[in-house]
Amino acid sequence: MKLAYELEWRISDKWLHAGQLGIEHAVCMSWPGEDYPFWDFMEFAKLKQRYADYGLNLAVIEAMLPLDEIREGGPSRDREIDKTCRIIGNMGALGIPVFCYNWMTRIGWLRTSFRIPARGGSEACGFDESLIRNSPDAGDSLVSRDTLWETLEYFLKKVVPVAEKAGVRLAMHPDDPPLPSVAGVGRIMGSVSAFERLLSLSDSEANGITFCQGNFALMEGDLYENIHRLVKTGRVYFAHFRNLRGDARKFEETFHDNGQIDMHRAMKAYLDAGFDGYMRCDHVPAMAGDDQGAYPGYAALGKLFAIGYMKGLIDGLPQAERGVR
Repeated sequence: MKLAYELEWRISDKWLHAGQLGIEHAVCMSWPGEDYPFWDFMEFAKLKQRYADYGLNLAVIEAMLPLDEIREGGPSRDREIDKTCRIIGNMGALGIPVFCYNWMTRIGWLRTSFRIPARGGSEACGFDESLIRNSPDAGDSLVSRDTLWETLEYFLKKVVPVAEKAGVRLAMHPDDPPLPSVAGVGRIMGSVSAFERLLSLSDSEANGITFCQGNFALMEGDLYENIHRLVKTGRVYFAHFRNLRGDARKFEETFHDNGQIDMHRAMKAYLDAGFDGYMRCDHVPAMAGDDQGAYPGYAALGKLFAIGYMKGLIDGLPQAERGVR
């Protein structure tokens, strides 16, 4: 397992924190509307060097790229696919091994509150499906689940050979929250069986999974067994480690030591199953002194606690089981 820190491409104190925490691997994040030119090789090369200047190996691209034409089978989907393939080719040329993407169209990562009172006056993110249940579009099928499966298969047929040639691993992120539809827009990556179906669409090692623990904890079955089940496929290349409280229709995110997931048991499950990919801490409450302009769930101080907590969990395991670098 390789611990990583997600860092927006703009330099901030978090870049210094990563090195101070002993983290060697970076995940490049970009948010909707921040269209960093990953398809431009020279710009991408300079970005990789920027991370290296801070002692960080850029290992994962987790960018909110414009893929809705692909997901919905629109007239410009092949143009978007060509652009995605260019990005993957650049990643291969620069030695960046993991591309994290998702199959949520129109409505992506969704929370209905960003200031839920949490421990000690901190503020957490949460979701309550009842607040959007009466959306005027809720009864319509704006994008069907069948369409999303068809377009995903089309995407993989086009992109997997490019990823294979580049030596890049595609890592599908689950729907967040993992519901069958949101306001009339279908979703397909919200169950363990859906991820097994994803792997069956292409048996290439380039076709893989991001195990976002918060979302998988809200799916069917036992989380710890599902960690084993999917990691044992050998195609989980990236993991998000977080905690929460609730279910898929109503939940709130928590500090890593304060939710319903047994985090020690989860960490042990990854290592027992032989997980050798990249893992980063995921959403945390905002603490006193955090930048209130930071993207919700990604403020710096809560991350410091999370990474220290993760390192403590790992150090608490027998040395032979750790396998962390």
